[in-house]
This record gives sequence, structure tokens and C-alpha cells, in this order.
Amino acid sequence: MTLKYRTEGFVFKKEERAEADQMLSVFTKEFGRVELKARAIRKIASKLRPGIDIFYFSEVEFIQGRLSKTLTDAVKIKENRSIENDFKKLKIACQIADILDNFIKGQEKDGATFDLLVEVFDKLRDDSFKTKNIQMAFQYFFWNFVSLQGYHLQTQNCACCKGKLNPYDVYFSGKEGGIICGGCAAKRSACPELCQKVNSDAVKVLRLIFKKDWQVISKLKVETNSQKILEDITESAIRAFCPAYC
Repeated sequence: MTLKYRTEGFVFKKEERAEADQMLSVFTKEFGRVELKARAIRKIASKLRPGIDIFYFSEVEFIQGRLSKTLTDAVKIKENRSIENDFKKLKIACQIADILDNFIKGQEKDGATFDLLVEVFDKLRDDSFKTKNIQMAFQYFFWNFVSLQGYHLQTQNCACCKGKLNPYDVYFSGKEGGIICGGCAAKRSACPELCQKVNSDAVKVLRLIFKKDWQVISKLKVETNSQKILEDITESAIRAFCPAYC
């Protein structure tokens, strides 16, 4: 007897196969990452086509074959046409998809990450979300995602010596796992790639992200310099946590 499985999932990658098939990478609520073969889905008459596509949240049904999983049914829960029609939001969706593809390789249930995806894409679909702060949505996703994966960034005290941070002399080190003090940064001056100067505003934003205080974050007026620092910190962390991504 063939067993069928049904769960909610987020489609973050698709690849064309054969004449009309697709291979879909789906992050599911019950099983984590799964690769689903969607037979003949590119045909206009396909019954699967209306229910699933890139960046959709869908209820999916699949069967487990000897070598692969095959999609048998898909019901759309949330589509993301508004995101696809906004270049900046689409860029963030693609960044999130790349993070999932590079960080998560095997099948393992992770309901917290699925809930985070739902939360962030709900924010991206919100038309009231100001374009000026749109990149904050990616940083909000990334830092909370890596925290769920076990990479706990230290922002309250120096990640090296555990001492109190001077807000006017702080640095970020992906290798050390967070914010470090000026004294510890000075010891790494021979290797400047190991740490970078940041400011107190960037540190405050990171602390708010880990508190998941979106109401405050969404209303922040982040200066251009601080926003650039946050973007640089995020890129450094990605290189430190997942070299294959780069």
C-alpha cells in the first residue's frame, strides 16, 4: 500500500525537468525540507499547477517512492503575486530562498523555522510596509533563522572576554560569534577581516531583532550608515556560518 503524506509547505526553489516536470524544494511544517517531483505540472491542463508555485504557501500531498517523493496534490494557501511584482520584495524573497537552500540540506522537522517563514512573508505581503525599511525584513529573518539553527549571536556582552561593552567602541566578529569590545578587537588588528567596526545603533537593532519586537523595528528610522553596517554584518555572518553560500 502506498502511503500518502499531507502537510503545509513553502516553495523556495523549482527546477525544470524533462519536458513538463518540475522538481520543487519545499520547506514543510511536518517534515522540514523535502524535494518533490511534480509530474507534468508545466502543462496548461495540470491539476497541480494552480495550487503551487515559487514562494507559495501550499498544502501539499505526496507519496514516497523508492528513490524520490512525488507530488500528488497541492492547494494554495497563500500566493505571493504582490511580492513578485515588487522588485525589492522579490529580491528579499530570493535571498531567503538562498539561505534555506544553503543552510538546510536534509529532511528534519523544524516547526519554528516554518512559523518564522510565515511571519516574514506576511510582513512582505503587507502593502503598508514601508519600502525604506524593506531590507530589515531579510535581516529579521536571517538573524532569527540562524538563532534557531543554533548560532546564538552575542550582543549583550563581549563575545570574547564576556566583559561589558562600550557603545562607542564596538566591533562585530562572525568568527567569535557576535559583538566584541575594542580591547579584544585590538588583539586582532593584524587580521582585520576577523572583525569590523560597528556602531551602537546597529547593535540596538540586532537586540530588537532577537527580541522579535517587530512593532518597534518597523517604525525605526535607521540612518543610512547604520543600515549599511547591518548589511555588512549580515554578509559577514553568512560567510562565517555558511561558506558554501558565497
